[in-house]
Amino acid sequence: MTRVIAIDSEQNERFRTWERLLEGRGIRKHGAFLLAGRKTVPEALAAVPDRFTAVIAPDTPALDQLAPLLPAHLARHVLARPLFERLDVSGTRLPLLVGTVPAFAEADLAAPPRGLELACALGDPSNLGALLRSAAAFGVRRVILLPEAAHPFHPKCLRGAANAVFRLDFVRTRGWAALAAGAGPLLALDGGGADLTRFSWPGDLRLVLGEEGQGLPADLAAARLAIPTSGAVESLNATVAASIALQHWFSRRPA
Repeated sequence: MTRVIAIDSEQNERFRTWERLLEGRGIRKHGAFLLAGRKTVPEALAAVPDRFTAVIAPDTPALDQLAPLLPAHLARHVLARPLFERLDVSGTRLPLLVGTVPAFAEADLAAPPRGLELACALGDPSNLGALLRSAAAFGVRRVILLPEAAHPFHPKCLRGAANAVFRLDFVRTRGWAALAAGAGPLLALDGGGADLTRFSWPGDLRLVLGEEGQGLPADLAAARLAIPTSGAVESLNATVAASIALQHWFSRRPA
């Protein structure tokens, strides 16, 4: 019979570590993350079971219901409900998974891009999650995280990404200058750029997305593309704009 560990004290070291995983700083320090969701948890267990180390449940019946999907190596925990609710920030009332964050290597920007590589500085984890979901849907394989970017395994990002993080490779770069000095086409979205709908997309490129509201450095050496609109609003949400651009590339990229 698989051992189940009961935790009812907020002073428990495991619980204290898990609570730190609700913020990017704790995720970076411990190299771990929490995954929640009625659909995302079972789907992640089926797709990438080796990425997880433990399951946390609010009670024994909830753990038993998920048990047929749990690999043997997962440590199993039942938390006192007040403690579980502090971790269950999405309010699912369903078991959570503890996973291991992969190492993010330094991007080799001297090598030409392969396919569309998305360089991102979005600092809001919810926006980043929505962007990653679109990126996976439209054939992106690599995401380059600038220093300003939120952590892709932040709980809010995971909620928006719907398991897209497990389909993407993440690398880091030290800043805008390194990105601009890289090989291959570098494109950016800008309201003053060329009409995106008339652009002849290359198959291999890097598409840059700046922080919401702040945009891109004015001196960034990148070709600028604009999404034509009715003009009824000043600008599009950065994630919406990027999703439109990704779909255009996906549908018009060279065979």
